[in-house]
This record gives sequence, structure tokens and C-alpha cells, in this order.
Amino acid sequence: MYILPAIDLKDGQAVRLSKGLMDSAKIYSNEPWVLAKKFEELGSVWLHLVDLNGAFAGEPKNLEQIKKIRENCNLNLELGGGIRDEDTIKRYEDLGIDRVILGSIALKNPDFVKEMCQKYRVVVGIDAIDGFVAVEGWAQKSTMRAAELAAEFANAGVEAIICTDVEKDGMLSGVNVDFTLEIARASKIDTIASGGVKNLDDIIKLQETDEVSGVIVGKAYYEGTIELREAFKVTSN
Repeated sequence: MYILPAIDLKDGQAVRLSKGLMDSAKIYSNEPWVLAKKFEELGSVWLHLVDLNGAFAGEPKNLEQIKKIRENCNLNLELGGGIRDEDTIKRYEDLGIDRVILGSIALKNPDFVKEMCQKYRVVVGIDAIDGFVAVEGWAQKSTMRAAELAAEFANAGVEAIICTDVEKDGMLSGVNVDFTLEIARASKIDTIASGGVKNLDDIIKLQETDEVSGVIVGKAYYEGTIELREAFKVTSN
């Protein structure tokens, strides 16, 4: 299992939200690229990036900061937030993004996602509220269950699925292990847990399942409830 430190971008700054609410944003850095370098120094291999403005706008909104991050670190970068068409995927690939995260479009147009998997490195992001898929930057709850959507991509060539329990995201209330396992078993794809990670115990719980491939760590790092260097030792990141 590997750990992906997270940088969420809003108006060019690194922030964290609570339950995906934009007006809850807490600013942690005006220079996100410096954070990226720090994660690399701590031993990370991957960095999870989200363009929060882009998620709501449906198009890239933090390109300059994304470019700076790419130019200043050697981490593998995965990026999501507002990616709705192939032109945007190409644009990010040209910037040096290693893989893209397709979220809302995965629900609206799963065939598009499957097509893109044949050309690019694609991760599907499934965010859920009460077990149902949340879309449009978590502003809406759909009528489809998250596990049902995960099963849709079982043999599509998707590199991984990131599953987020929106109710826990940014709350430091503990990761939803059962939800993560439900997605992993439905999809039979490498599954990355997201939302609610508080401390090393959460990392250990996920690793002990032997069914979870990765975990995203955001607010726990920024608020000092987890020491990433120690966490990387546990997971052999």
C-alpha cells in the first residue's frame, strides 16, 4: 500500500475543505510547490492534486500552480478536478501530469472514461455521500450507488479507483474502511482510500485488509495528527 499526500488548490493556494464545502477552505500555503518539494523530501513517491476551482467550473483553473509543482518536484503526479474532455487530458499530459482523475464524467459518461483508458493513464474518482455518488465538486448527490459505479469499470483498463467518503473528508474522524473495501470488491481494481484519515492507526487498519492499494493523506498532515515519515515506514512507500 502506498500513501499519496494531497494538495488541494483553490485560487492558487493550498487549502483543505471540510466535507467538500468551498466556504470551509482553510489556507495552508500560498506556495503549493514548496509543499510538493517537502513531500518529496519526506519520502513520497506520489502526489495527489485537486483543482478545486476546476471541479466546480468544469475546466482547469489553477494551471500556473500546477506548472510550478511539476517544475519543482520529481514526484508522480495525479490530478483531478474539472476534467471533462480529451483536450484537457492532453493538456495536462503535455504539462507532465502522470495520470488524470476522472470524477463527475465517470458517472455521466462511463463510455468516455473507458475510451480514455485506452490512450491515457486514468484513475476514476468516486466520491460518495451516504453511499451514493456525489458529483459537480460534491455539490450534488446522484441516485447511483458508489459500488455500482465502481463495478462499471471492472475490466475497463482503469489504473485505480479513488473512493472518498465526503462526510468524512477533512474531518479527521477516521477513514471509512468498510466503504473502501466495498469499492475494492465491486471493482476488482486497485483502490485508494480517501477521506477522514486521522493518524497512523487509520493507515495500519487499511494496510491490514490486504485489499487496499493506497491512501490519500491531507488534513492529517497539515494539522499535525500524522507524521508522514513514520507512515511511509509502515507502508514501505
